[in-house]
Amino acid sequence: MRDSKALSALIRRRYREGASIAVVARELGVSKTTVQRHVPAQERRDAAAAARQRHQNRAEQPYEKALRAQVVRLYRSGMPQQRVAATLNISIQAVTARLDPSQRRSRREAARLAAQQQGELLPQDEIIARYVQGATIAELGQLYQVHPSTIRRRIPDDLIRPRGRISQPRPRRRRTLTDEETRQRYQAGQSSYALAREFGVSPHTIRARIPDADWRGRPTRKTTLPPPGPPKPRTASSRMALPVPDEEILTRYRTGQSASATARELGVDCRTILRRIPEDERRTHLQARQLNRPAPGVGADAIRALRAQGLTWAAIAAEVGLSAKTVRARV
Repeated sequence: MRDSKALSALIRRRYREGASIAVVARELGVSKTTVQRHVPAQERRDAAAAARQRHQNRAEQPYEKALRAQVVRLYRSGMPQQRVAATLNISIQAVTARLDPSQRRSRREAARLAAQQQGELLPQDEIIARYVQGATIAELGQLYQVHPSTIRRRIPDDLIRPRGRISQPRPRRRRTLTDEETRQRYQAGQSSYALAREFGVSPHTIRARIPDADWRGRPTRKTTLPPPGPPKPRTASSRMALPVPDEEILTRYRTGQSASATARELGVDCRTILRRIPEDERRTHLQARQLNRPAPGVGADAIRALRAQGLTWAAIAAEVGLSAKTVRARV
């Protein structure tokens, strides 16, 4: 285990010799936080101030002034920062550091200037010649490594070809259609579709020139069906026999029992019950909903009182005639 006093003395000595905190931490195999803890804060502040002073003094040197002037001159001439860095053999960060914020171009201006410079280097006559020979705008863009719109701006409007392929109308050969020739060739074995394609007409036109006796397809005339007779009235004997007479079903419905409840008791469909009830006595949807909703006067206070007595939600629902979900929703 390394002695903390020896480590602290070694860190201070290396830092006072001019090594940075990161270098000292890397040499001794410790973290930068450990190095900062063993170096007094005043020494670190003094080292930072000395570094700033060295940077300011370097900016006043003749070499630095000449380099800054070259960077500004090349950048103002229209070169991007990458090309300025490659010309002066320095990094892009060095170029950016030697430019004032007011001198730097925006991204939009830099993109416009780069496109303009790149477009000026394109051979416009060669582009027009290749386009006239049949090359497309997209192919020329890939060839010159630019966007197709850049190629389009360098081609006159009168030379621009319309987009898509222009289909040339094919001459349609039409022959004179004669009934006799059509019948003979159909009887020889040719189909109506082949004849229609050859004469340039529809198959229905060929069919109209062929007698029904010679036609090989389905008969065109449909057999006429007799007109439907009047609907047979439904008699009472055709109805489903129910264990309860219709008068009792109507009495139950008038007393407030729903058709669904009656059908559930008798084991039949609800529509079977509704057919036993006259239309003028059937309840509307709103009336049925109000009638079938039990215990409309049960409010939150009554439910809370039953709940205070120790009843469960299911027991309260069974007592008031509501579902457990409705009871909990009304609280």
